[in-house]
Amino acid sequence: MSLSVALRHRFGAFALDVAFEAPPGVTALFGRSGAGKTTVVNAVAGLARLDQAEVTVDGAVFDGPGVRLPAHKRRVGYVFQDARLFPHLSVAQNLDYARRFGARGAARARVIEMLGIGALLDRRPGTLSGGEAQRVALGRALLSDPRLLLMDEPLAALDTARKAEILPYLDRLKAETGVPILYVSHAVDEVARLADHMVLLSDGRVVQAGPLFDVMGDPAAMPLIGVREAGAVLRAQVMAHDADGLSTLRVAAGDLHLMGVQAPVGAEVRLRVLAQDVLLALEHPTGLSAQNILPATIAEIRAGDGPGAAVVLDVAGERLLARVTARAVAAMGLRGGLRVFAVIKATSVGQTAISAAPSAAPEPRP
Repeated sequence: MSLSVALRHRFGAFALDVAFEAPPGVTALFGRSGAGKTTVVNAVAGLARLDQAEVTVDGAVFDGPGVRLPAHKRRVGYVFQDARLFPHLSVAQNLDYARRFGARGAARARVIEMLGIGALLDRRPGTLSGGEAQRVALGRALLSDPRLLLMDEPLAALDTARKAEILPYLDRLKAETGVPILYVSHAVDEVARLADHMVLLSDGRVVQAGPLFDVMGDPAAMPLIGVREAGAVLRAQVMAHDADGLSTLRVAAGDLHLMGVQAPVGAEVRLRVLAQDVLLALEHPTGLSAQNILPATIAEIRAGDGPGAAVVLDVAGERLLARVTARAVAAMGLRGGLRVFAVIKATSVGQTAISAAPSAAPEPRP
């Protein structure tokens, strides 16, 4: 699936001027509130009439010169921030309602099993928790047999526990269905965990777009992501779960020993490492409590507006970011091409930063 979007619209003083290409997989639209994210997905869904719109999915024109396909003919599944289930219908009836609109009708039993909602079928939406309701909403969207799935802040209304409950189901949805997803969020942890491609929006404009690992590891994205949330994403493989509660994960530059890893041995995962949690040393450090030390080469140093600086590290071909002070840059003589050591505390990479990243190709759509 390839999605092509070019939109222009003016809302009073706010001007939207957005264009991007979304390759197969999960494309995240990321930006602060008011950036224009929801307007974009509403336009793709056919729910918003804009001044100018060109939207194509796999060559099928949704919007273009003289063309505006009605929303019900686009075969787009939409999962909102609130589940929007029919309150007078049971879960089973909500799911079956969606099947009326599916071109082929996705396999009901498979969707129910994948989302773990079999025990909920006889219940009414008013008796469901937030996480349960969102899983049912996902099932309803999938059973409409969408060619594209739109998700607008689907976890924003959930507390931390409910969010942790539903994220594994989103991992599985991504891995097993093969349905392309346009995912709207301003939560960096969700995007780092789920997305393959990232589009950064600010004030109605595309600031940056590209593969997730490139965008997250680019210091130019730090002001929009936020200096406290900025950090790179590394690919890793779980090598062992040790008796002391730590797990050994292998990245391209070496092994890391981390806490809270739930994935089984052999699994490929993503690690989100915050820039503020990376220390730099000119020589291999000794006598430290931190045991995660990776050799690195400085690729770039970018000064911030204040006393800080972002250091881009090449760790065996992958990017890692370190946030240091400009004073440290001067005192240590940091410069491009310099060999250094990156130090990462085991406790700094929490469970929400470690996510499954299935490497196998998605199974055919049901």
